[in-house]
Amino acid sequence: MQTQKLKNRWLIAASAVGIHISIGSVYAYSVMTNPVKDIFDVDGSVIKWAFKIAILLLGLSAAFLGRWVEKVGPRISGTTAGIFYGVGILGSGLAVQLESLWLFYLCYGVIGGIGLGIGYITPVSTLVKWFPDRRGLATGMAIMGFGFAALIFGPVMQSLFDAVGVSNAFYILGIIYMILILSSARYIERPPEGYLPDGFKPGEGKTIKADISNIDANASLKTSRFYYIWIMMFINIACGIAIISAASPMMQEKLNYTPMEAAAIVGLIGVFNGVGRILWSSLSDYLGRANTYIIFFAFQILAFYFLPKISMELTFLVVLFTVITMYGGGFATLPAFLGDLFGTKQLGAIHGMVLTAWALAGVVGPTIYDWVKNTTGSLDTTLEVFAGLFMIALFVSLLMKRTVNKAYKVMDEKIEKSIKFV
Repeated sequence: MQTQKLKNRWLIAASAVGIHISIGSVYAYSVMTNPVKDIFDVDGSVIKWAFKIAILLLGLSAAFLGRWVEKVGPRISGTTAGIFYGVGILGSGLAVQLESLWLFYLCYGVIGGIGLGIGYITPVSTLVKWFPDRRGLATGMAIMGFGFAALIFGPVMQSLFDAVGVSNAFYILGIIYMILILSSARYIERPPEGYLPDGFKPGEGKTIKADISNIDANASLKTSRFYYIWIMMFINIACGIAIISAASPMMQEKLNYTPMEAAAIVGLIGVFNGVGRILWSSLSDYLGRANTYIIFFAFQILAFYFLPKISMELTFLVVLFTVITMYGGGFATLPAFLGDLFGTKQLGAIHGMVLTAWALAGVVGPTIYDWVKNTTGSLDTTLEVFAGLFMIALFVSLLMKRTVNKAYKVMDEKIEKSIKFV
C-alpha cells in the first residue's frame, strides 16, 4: 500500500531540464574565448584547452562515477554536480581576476568538467524509471536542454561580459548555475520500486514492453550489445563533431558564404542540434531504438558522400541540418536504448561508460577531418572517409538489430512456456 504522495513525473522531467540547461552552457564556450584570451594575452587556441579538458573530464567522470551516482541517488549526485560546476565557474572568475591560466584550466576544465559528467548522467536513469512508457520523450527533454543551453546562456554571457566585466560575469554565472542545479536536485528523486504510470497495471490494461535484461554495469561489459552501442555512438559523435567544427569554412567554400553569413548558419546548427534531441528520441518510442539508429546511419552515408557535391543552397542546408538533428538525436536516444538493452538496475553507470565514446570521439573526429583535408586538399575525399565510417556504423547497427530481435524472441518463448506450465 502506497503511504506517500507521488511526485509529479513531469516536474521531475522539468528538474532534469534545469540541471542539463545549466551544464549545457559549456557549449557556449566560444562566447568567452575572445574576452578571456585578451585578459591572459594568449592565442584563442590556448584558451580552448580549458574546454577540451572539461569535455574529457565529462566523459571520464561519467564513466568512473556512474556507479556512485546510482548508489547515492539523484538528489545527492545532483547536489554534488551543482557544487562542482558552480565552484568551477566561480573559480574561473577568480583565475581571470588573478590572471592565472593554470588556475583557469583547473577550475573550468577539471572541477567544472567533473560537475559536467556527474550532472549529465544524474537525471537520466531516474527519468527512465519515471517514464517506462515514454523513455525516449523523457530523456529527450532533458538532453534537449543540454543542446539548447548555448542559445540561452550565450547571449547572457556576452551581455554580462559587456556590463560587469569578465571576472564578475563568471561570479554571477557560477551563482546562477549553482542555484538552478541545486534547486532542481532538491525535487528530483527515484520513483517507488515497481512504479507504473496511471493506466499501466501488471496483467491488465496497457502494458509496457519488458527490457531485454536487468543487469549491472560489470555484466553489461560481458555482452556484445555494449560494444555495438559504444561503436555506434563513437562513429556518430566523431563524424558529427567533425562536420560541426568545419561547418563555417565548408559553407564559405561550397556556397561562397561570407564569414558572417556562415556564422549565422552555425548559430542555427545549435537550434537543430537541440530540436533533433527531442524529435528523434520521441520518434524512437514508436520506431524502435535499433531502427532509429539504422535510419541515422543509412541517411548519413548518403549525406556525407553527396554533401560536398551539392551546389544548391537550400538542398545543402536541408541535408546539413538533418545530419545535425541526427547528431543530437543520437545522444538523446541513447539512455532510452540502454534501458531497453540492460534495464534500469545500474543505468547511470552503464550510460557513463558508453559516454567514454564521446570523450574519445571529440578528439578523434576533428583530428581525422583536419588530417585528411590537409593531406588531400579535397573536401569531397574528406567527407567520403566519414561516409565510409558510417558504413561501419550501419553494419554494426544491423548486428545490434539482429541481437535485439533474437533476445526478444527468446523472452517471448520463455513467457509462452511459463504460461503453458501454469
